[in-house]
Amino acid sequence: MANLTIRDVRKSYGAVEVMHGVSLEIEDGQFVVLVGPSGCGKSTLLRMIAGLEEISAGLIAIGDKVVNNLHPKDRDIAMVFQNYALYPHMKVQENMGFSLRLNGTPEAERKRKIDGAAGILGLQQLLERLPGNLSGGQRQRVAMGRAIVRNPEVFLFDEPLSNLDAKLRVAMRGEIKTLHQELRTTTVYVTHDQIEAMTMADRIVVMNAGRVEQVGAPLDLYDYPANTFVAGFIGSPAMNFLEGTLRPRGRDLFQTEDGVELPLPPDTPAGTDLPVTYGIRPEHVTVDPQGIPMTAQLVEPTGAEVHITGKVGAAPFVGVFRERVLPQPGEEVRFLPATEKVHLFDGATGRALLRDAVAA
Repeated sequence: MANLTIRDVRKSYGAVEVMHGVSLEIEDGQFVVLVGPSGCGKSTLLRMIAGLEEISAGLIAIGDKVVNNLHPKDRDIAMVFQNYALYPHMKVQENMGFSLRLNGTPEAERKRKIDGAAGILGLQQLLERLPGNLSGGQRQRVAMGRAIVRNPEVFLFDEPLSNLDAKLRVAMRGEIKTLHQELRTTTVYVTHDQIEAMTMADRIVVMNAGRVEQVGAPLDLYDYPANTFVAGFIGSPAMNFLEGTLRPRGRDLFQTEDGVELPLPPDTPAGTDLPVTYGIRPEHVTVDPQGIPMTAQLVEPTGAEVHITGKVGAAPFVGVFRERVLPQPGEEVRFLPATEKVHLFDGATGRALLRDAVAA
């Protein structure tokens, strides 16, 4: 195991720079998830760590060894891809031990490592099968086993669950997290699914357009987003944003662009006509007959909760209510936000105003 250092890493394709000076310090044994929308640079960064993409500037080090100019096979990493890339004519045990055979590992040692990985992953009964006779989840476990037998300094996962159905993804992310807790190998995991990121990571790196927006523990990013991008990306359903201004009237209040007034936390800075973005998560509102009116457009009962999509004034708004409120489309439902959960962001820059972002 080893720590991983990424310092001011840049990547350009000709005159076009796509990675803009990314710096990260990943501690020995941490499980770090790179998350962000398609095209944000997370897979490119992972491939640069692996040596599959050259960096244009900066430094990547695994432990005390700078690996900028090292071939992927010399970096002591193991990578699990979205595509399982198993050899269809080889049995499970042959797939798992292929890299060991290539580097001349003695047969007895290969068998010991394959049996050990198979025991961890529950593959003991499948070692004699061909990949064509396995389910998608079993194939992914074989791909993980192929990485485990190498006993690398760093595991790299590139969206390994995206080809699986929803139920199997939930099961497999639990298996991967359990595997990490057992092996404690430094792991970098790429996904566009923020639920995967929240449930699996020790730390999350939120990326956008080749830059790091925020790094922190999952709940820190949820509770203390640094800006509107992080606030809107972390959390499902996404945070509601209302544009407007702060206006004092005996006490400070927020007023949307079309005149709807919403309450503010007690620590709100004083300001007159200060343009801000008001953020509140859908799960942080409750039904109140004296509250803010929302016109319902779509009502989705899920059992434990009711999701209502509608509009506050002219702005789209989603509420997740524990109360069994079931308005018809076009009807009004009134709600109050939990003021201690309200976020305010600078209207021009999108930076958080009320809470300092926490980086872990």
